[in-house]
Amino acid sequence: MISLSVIIVGIIAVLVVVGIAGWLILQGRKFKLNEPAPGEKPEWMRAEPPAETLEALKMEGKAVGLYGEEQGESLAAPFAEQIEDIVHASLKADPFLKSILVDFGTAPDGGLEFNINGTKYPSLDAIPEGRVKFIIKQAIDTYNRSNN
Repeated sequence: MISLSVIIVGIIAVLVVVGIAGWLILQGRKFKLNEPAPGEKPEWMRAEPPAETLEALKMEGKAVGLYGEEQGESLAAPFAEQIEDIVHASLKADPFLKSILVDFGTAPDGGLEFNINGTKYPSLDAIPEGRVKFIIKQAIDTYNRSNN
């Protein structure tokens, strides 16, 4: 028969192991392994642009390199920059909207934000209904169709 002291020691050992596991889980939640270290750029900003973007840059006579900041340009993921290019083409084609400035950027929380004529919107839903919002939605649909 198992003595009472062995059972007590076993229960204490199990409680210690569960306590240590719980503490490790709580400590592990403090780290976000998918976020860059302070002062470091995210991986998508260190990687080479897609072939389509490289070809477009060559055709425009622009320098080809890693993603970086253009003067006055917010940083966004490559797919967002491609959608932004579609939006810019649509705005240029419309004589009433060609003076509207649209820039996609990375929000402080890591999501995508929309800057329209200097006003920042945290999501597409936050943009007031109108022609610009419609053009952005169309550009997203165009991008999605071309990448399926």
